[in-house]
Formats: sequence, C-alpha cells, structure tokens
Amino acid sequence: MGSGKQRWKISFQKSSSSLSPLKNQIQTQIHQPFSIPVEFLCPVSGLIMADPVIVSSGHTFERNCIRACVSLSFTPTLSDADVATPDFSTVIPNLALKSTILNWCRQQLLDPPQPIDFSSAQKIVRKLIPPQFPAAVLSRTPSRVSVASSDESVTPRNLATSPRPFSTPPLCYSSSSSCDIENPSSNFLEEEEFIAKLKSSHIYEQEEALVSLRQLTRTREQIRARLCTPRLLSALKSLISTRYSTLQVNSIAALVNLSLEKQNKVKIVRSGIVPPLVDVLRSGSAESQEHAAGALFSLSLDNENKTAIGVLGALPPLLQALRSESERTRHDSALALYHLSLVQSNRVKMIKLGSIQILLGMVKSSHMPGRTLLVLCNLAASVEGRAAMLDGGAVECLVGFLSQGNFDSEATRESCLAAIYGLSYGGLRFKGLAKEAGAEEVSMRAEETGSDRAKEKVKRILEVVRHKDEEEEEINWRNC
Repeated sequence: MGSGKQRWKISFQKSSSSLSPLKNQIQTQIHQPFSIPVEFLCPVSGLIMADPVIVSSGHTFERNCIRACVSLSFTPTLSDADVATPDFSTVIPNLALKSTILNWCRQQLLDPPQPIDFSSAQKIVRKLIPPQFPAAVLSRTPSRVSVASSDESVTPRNLATSPRPFSTPPLCYSSSSSCDIENPSSNFLEEEEFIAKLKSSHIYEQEEALVSLRQLTRTREQIRARLCTPRLLSALKSLISTRYSTLQVNSIAALVNLSLEKQNKVKIVRSGIVPPLVDVLRSGSAESQEHAAGALFSLSLDNENKTAIGVLGALPPLLQALRSESERTRHDSALALYHLSLVQSNRVKMIKLGSIQILLGMVKSSHMPGRTLLVLCNLAASVEGRAAMLDGGAVECLVGFLSQGNFDSEATRESCLAAIYGLSYGGLRFKGLAKEAGAEEVSMRAEETGSDRAKEKVKRILEVVRHKDEEEEEINWRNC
C-alpha cells in the first residue's frame, strides 16, 4: 500500500513537468501579467469595452460612458493633445472592435467584458468633472433625466388665423417643473436601435430610449422629421398605453415634440395614436394628461386632422379636461377645442355633448374666459350653435361679462364682442334677449374704448338691436 502511494506521488510529480500547453498558458497568465491593447480601453472608464461605439469625431468609447457624459453635459479631455474634441452627436456601434476584443479575450482565456451600467458610468464621469463645473449638473440623476422636458419654446407653423396667441406650443412642451436639462448634446441612437430598445422587454432600456428620443426631438427640426416613421410611431403607441407612468409620460412627451413639425401631424394621426391619447386624457396620471392634451392640441392645428380627431372620440375628454386641476391641461384642452370647433361636424358633436353650458359656466366664473370665449365664437358661427347658445342663456351671460369690464386682456373683450356679434344673426329672438340684457348700453360703452375691429362688431350689434321689428325680421331671415 505504501509503495502504491509512493508510485502515485512520483507519477504526479513527473506529469507536472509535461503539463498540457493549455495549463502552461493558464499558469503564465496567472504569474505573468499580460498587456492589454490600449485601443481596447474606454478613454473615460479605463476599462475594456464591452459595447464600443464610434462617435462623430472618430473616437471610440463605451456606450454608457457616452450617455453619462451627455446626461451631465460633460465633454472629456483626452490625454492626446493632438486629437479633436469628442463629438457625441452621432453614435455608431464599433462591431469590428467588439469582435476583436472578444477574440482577444478568448485567446487570453478571459471572460468577455461586461457592459458598465449607466449609474456606475455616471459615478466615473463625475470624478472626471472639474470642481468649477456647475453644481446643478453634478446633482442630476437618471430618474430626473427620465422626466425632463424642454424649457425652450418652439413655435408651431401654419396656425389658424385668430386674434389669440395660437402660435404658442403646448404648455407641456414649453416648460416643466421637473426639468433641469438645458440644451444637452445627446447621444442619439439611430432609428433601428431606438425601435429595438422601445420594444425591449426591459423597462430600463425602454426608458433610456424614450429619454434620448425626447431630448433629441426637442429642438432639432430635421431629426423630428426624419424619426417620425410608421415603425417608431407604432413603438410609441404601445408605450402610451403602458401601465408604467414614467414610460407613458416620456412616450407622450416625445410624441408632442414629433408633432411640432407640420409634415408629421397627419402621419401621427394616421398611425392610430389618437385613441390611446384619448384614453390617457380620460384616466391617465396628471402629468400624462398634460402631455396628452398638448399632443391633441398640436395635432389639431392641421386642417386634415380636425375631423378625424373629433370622430376618434377626443371631444368628450377634452371638455372634461377643462375642469382639470392642471393649468397646462386646461390651457391645451381649450386651444384644442378651439381648433377642432372650426369644423362644422365637431361643432355639432360639441353641442350634443352639452359644451354650451360648460363653456358659459366658465365665463360666468371668469375661469379661462379668453380661451373659452374663442370656442364660443366658433360655435356661434353656426346655425345650430347660435340656437343652442340662445337657448342656454348666452346673451345674458356674455352681455353681463362685457358689462363687468374685468378682462385679463383687450383680446378677451374682443372675443366677447365677437361671440355676441355671432349671436346677432339669430333673428328676432336675439334682439329680444339683447334688449332684455341691456346689450345696447353695454355695447355703446365698448364702442368708445374698443379697437377698430371691435367697433365694427359693435356697430352690427347696435344695428340689430335698434332696427324696427319688420326690418329686423327681413334682415335676419336673409342672414340665417
């Protein structure tokens, strides 16, 4: 037994001198450090890259290190003074280098490198930022970035003619209380990668893609036009209906940005996105409703969309949103209703939905009177609208509002006069109601201080009120 054990021991010792080449290679790597090619290392993290990407300036970085630099508005200074400053405006996967790195790792018997997560990348980048860098930037976190919206104002084009400020974008686009990003130069993914991430089964990847898309489309008109494709809109549509609030907010906010381009508005409506927006406006979170109202307002600016949006059920929740606690939701809903009510079919729907009483109630309470009166002006322009307004006590309400003189602007007073002017085509019934409400005296006071346009409307109103019944009957039958 003893000699047997000794033979086993001797045999093992002898075999150690003739180890296989594989074991020799392992021992060499354990006891002798190998040299890592410098081109395999990310200039920011100093680690072997798992997901290398080439940026516009020709440099290669780990993808999440670029994202961290962008989120912190930081451009790293490379060690080589002769190279150009990194430009993160375009990112392309460096598949050739990735393949080379994986082959090298196999040769060195190393596990493939693992991608650095976004949070760790931000920690690395923060250490590289000099002390004089703005403190507000250093305090940014991924969760705050995910709900960022633009502080910049973009004016939608080709808006309907109106004395009111319809050139303003949706309020949910122009500002946000949660915003602390100013003009970042973002790491923008190509359409294919956007779509892949938006359809990912991982929520964090979807959120990252939405944040990047939202930043990308805030100010770049050409990018908004290029990215508004049926496939991307389909991906956004599914996320608008998600139960995850952050994804829903960012997806609708990105849609608002895309809708700012005139050429995109019809595409978006035809993609089938309006029904999900309507559902969000009915029962979504407060922030989601703000963006949904803004999206419907923006889409309603195009004449080709007005009828479709009404048919797709947007009018009831927009009317309901006028009572929202959010000022932005109320603002954009009212302007959406104004543009939608320029179409006769939508006027008829709104009358049937009881919009007259809702709108007159808002005027009586001085709640958004300027925007509310604009919608009433459109309704008064139709026979059905005039009849419903006369039945609903509009003359007494509007004359009373005009007599108070508490206008937030001259435009609001002109809108009130315009609504009464529209009702003046209501025949003898208007004349009786106007006299009863004291419209003649109130109109005369308005004529003294009003603009030329207001004076023209007052002139018509006074003519109707003062004419004899026979003449008035003839005039109004001719104009009905």
